[in-house]
Amino acid sequence: MMDTVHGLLQGIFTFVLVLLFFSKPCVSKQEPCQTCQKLANNFIKGIEKTTGHNFGGGNTAWEEEKLSKYEFSETRLVEVIETTCDKSDFDCNKMLEQNEEHLESWWFKQQKQHPDLSQWLCMETLRLCCPKGTYGPDCLACPGGTVIPCSGNGMCDGEGTRSGTGMCDCYPSYGGHICMDCAVGYYEEIRNESQLVCSECYRACSKCTGPDDDQCVLCRKGWLLHDGKCIDIDECGTEKDRCKSNQFCFNTEGSYECRECDKACIGCMGGGPARCKKCNKGYYRDGAKCLDVDECDSELPKCKGSHEQCVNTEGSFNCVCEKGFSRIDGMCRAENSDDNAEKGLFDDITDDEVVVLQQMFFGVVLCALATLAAKGDMVFTAIFIGAIAAMAGYWFSEKSDRVLDSFMKGR
Repeated sequence: MMDTVHGLLQGIFTFVLVLLFFSKPCVSKQEPCQTCQKLANNFIKGIEKTTGHNFGGGNTAWEEEKLSKYEFSETRLVEVIETTCDKSDFDCNKMLEQNEEHLESWWFKQQKQHPDLSQWLCMETLRLCCPKGTYGPDCLACPGGTVIPCSGNGMCDGEGTRSGTGMCDCYPSYGGHICMDCAVGYYEEIRNESQLVCSECYRACSKCTGPDDDQCVLCRKGWLLHDGKCIDIDECGTEKDRCKSNQFCFNTEGSYECRECDKACIGCMGGGPARCKKCNKGYYRDGAKCLDVDECDSELPKCKGSHEQCVNTEGSFNCVCEKGFSRIDGMCRAENSDDNAEKGLFDDITDDEVVVLQQMFFGVVLCALATLAAKGDMVFTAIFIGAIAAMAGYWFSEKSDRVLDSFMKGR
């Protein structure tokens, strides 16, 4: 019978390995003890699921006879093993394959004598796990004892496994070999033979007798103890100031920061253009401040290129092309657009010019009427001609360039 079961199990394991080979490999960092415990727990769950499996048809006598045979049968063992490990759990399947004979032995011979599979397989047989409160190859007691390792204020490294150092990894507010001291920045709020409660000191204290700012015994770095209080040290202006030449020191609680000087400064004593030691290029001193020099406000033009204009910037200036021009190959050239086409006499007439034309029109009309009223009198005729000449002179004085240019072009 053992050979039959072994053959069935070998077939199952081969099938599982084929699936794992073609599936994505899974890298695990799980402790062997944890893997073994998971395998044992899943195996027991499989037993529970198969209790009374495929029975309940009504023939009680027949079922009792069959159940007694099924309870420890190889058929049931195969059903349990099939559900013990997930297909994607590489560590579990590997451990299942390596220990199939142990599981068979427990199933047929050991389970009545050793009902706790996890203890029998993981602790006693494979020696992967230790009892709670112990660690390492020899299952030594954790610091503080096996009942309450690390005084209940930390974790014993490797507890319950055959690995680890056994050292206490204390919780944040605790310290010491067995976590029965308060860590830096905490004080003993409650202490007795079985309990220690550590609470946080005032933020400037590294050691204290209570939570208030006047209960400090030692101060953190960057603070100075004075009458039970920790006073902030102003590192700026002392040998502790390690700021660069174009930075200034800014004091903070327990420390300091190096901040950049204003761009108007070469060296500074603080933030802003009023704290400069020396003004930067492109700036000038006006009282306490370093102000921007307007390079464009100069008798000599800064921009030498044709159709260029100067634009002031902080500490400098830029040469840009005039409106209607773009920089091409380093030069400002006219843009190809309708805006630059030749214009006629009245193409860009303004509203003010329209008003002047209206005034001229009404003046001419009035003069004409006056001339008619005078029935050709030379005096009124002269006035009429004078008014026309005056208004025309006003108009052409404003538009002479465009008028002449338009006439020259036949427009």
